[in-house]
Amino acid sequence: MYLRYFGLSEKPFSIAPNPEYLFLSDRHKEALAHLTYGLGDAGGFVLLTGEVGTGKTTVTRSMLAQLPESTQVAFILNPALSEIELLASICDELNIDYNEQASLKVLTDLIKTRLLDNHAAGGHTMLIIDEAQHLAAEVLEQLRLLTNLETDHKKLLQIVLVGQPELQHLLQRNELRQLAQRITARYHLLPLTQSQVYAYIQHRLKKAGCESMLFNHDAIAYMHKVTAGIPRLLNLLADRCLLGAYSAQQQLVDKKIATQAAKEALPLDLVPMQTTRQKSKTWWVSSAAFSSFVLGFALSFVF
Repeated sequence: MYLRYFGLSEKPFSIAPNPEYLFLSDRHKEALAHLTYGLGDAGGFVLLTGEVGTGKTTVTRSMLAQLPESTQVAFILNPALSEIELLASICDELNIDYNEQASLKVLTDLIKTRLLDNHAAGGHTMLIIDEAQHLAAEVLEQLRLLTNLETDHKKLLQIVLVGQPELQHLLQRNELRQLAQRITARYHLLPLTQSQVYAYIQHRLKKAGCESMLFNHDAIAYMHKVTAGIPRLLNLLADRCLLGAYSAQQQLVDKKIATQAAKEALPLDLVPMQTTRQKSKTWWVSSAAFSSFVLGFALSFVF
C-alpha cells in the first residue's frame, strides 16, 4: 500500500527470514565469532541463547553460509521428541536409511557409521538443534553419548544448541553436568542498542530501494524503548509506522506516528501506559477544573 509513496521496491520490514536483508550488528558478529571458534577442531557442543526475536536464526544461517562444502549438516527444528524420535530425525537429515522399527541401538550405530564415513572422506558432520530449550534431559544425555565418538584430535560430531534463556537453566541441572562440561563456546545474544536500531532500520530501507531515512531520531528512540531492541518486534512496529505515515501523508515517521503504531502493532504489555500516579493526577486536575467551572457558573447567578 505504501511502497510507491516511499519509493520502495518491496516491504522492508517483513518478518520473513529473507537472507538479502541480513543485518549483522556488532553483537551478532561477536556471537558468530564465538560459534565459529567453538566449532574448531575440538568440536563438542556450542551454545547460542537469546530472547525470542533477537536474531539467533540470523546468526545460525550466517554460520551455515561459512561452512565448507565437505560439512554435512543435520538441522532439527522441532526438538520436542523422544530419544528414538530424535535419532530417527537425525538419520532423516543425514540421508541414512533405517527400518521404522529400528531400536535406539540400531539408530545410534547407523549414525556413528555415517560419522566415521564422513571423517574418512575428509568431511565433517554437524547437528544444529533450534528451540533446544524444549529438549528433555534424557534426550540431551543421548546427544552427549553421540559425541563420545572421536579421534585423537577431534569429536566426529559437532552439535550446536540454539534456544531461549531457559536452555541455560536446563543445562545447569545436576544430571546434565557432563554435557555442560563439553560446551566449548557459549554466547547469549542481546537485543540491539538504540544506535544499532537506527542502523538496522536504515539498512533494511536501503535494501528495499529507499536511500532516505524515513524515521526521525525521536521515533527511533521511542521504537527502541517499546521493543527493547528486539529485531522481530522492530519489524512489526516499523511496518505499521510506514503505514501510519502514508495514511497521514507524511514523508517522515515521527514519535506521534510511532506511538500510535505501537498501540496497533505490539502486545499491550509492551506499550507504555499511564502509571497509577499519573492517572490519579490527571483525574485530580480534571476534577479540580470541573469544580472550578461549576463554582464559577453558580457565582454568576449570585452576582
